[in-house]
Amino acid sequence: MKHNPGFLALVERAKRGIKECTIGEAKARLDRGEPVHFLDVREDHEYAKDHAKGARHLGRGILERDIETEIPDTHAPIILYCGGGYRSALAAGSLIEMGYTNVVSMDGGIRAWREAGYPIEKVKGQRAKGKSKKSGEKAKGKSKKARGVKNKKAKAKMKKAS
Repeated sequence: MKHNPGFLALVERAKRGIKECTIGEAKARLDRGEPVHFLDVREDHEYAKDHAKGARHLGRGILERDIETEIPDTHAPIILYCGGGYRSALAAGSLIEMGYTNVVSMDGGIRAWREAGYPIEKVKGQRAKGKSKKSGEKAKGKSKKARGVKNKKAKAKMKKAS
């Protein structure tokens, strides 16, 4: 994906104020069993498609809102990753601003993790949010048939009342 210049400049500024690690360093820490919070900050549907084995999901859109509940210890070690390392760099900057002291962004993100052949897992029994099972179209909670029945009943009630 080609990123816009303003976004790239924002990421570059963020990277100057954060620590980064390689995928190899992140995997080594996990393999050693170090107590570290390994967080995927991508969108819900990206995480549902696949994610690094052992990663928890806390999307970029809710990270700042929920981090203090999920990880109240501001000194706890945290590794963040996204698709390629840009959003996780921005997320790391936000957490540092919030007082978290042991945060790193995994450079290369899930793309580099996949390319290295590191373990990947999928959310079992879960589709990407908003997708229907049959066609991948947006789900609206009820079938067209069920919505039609409800609409017919509502119209009949209105007709009867008038």
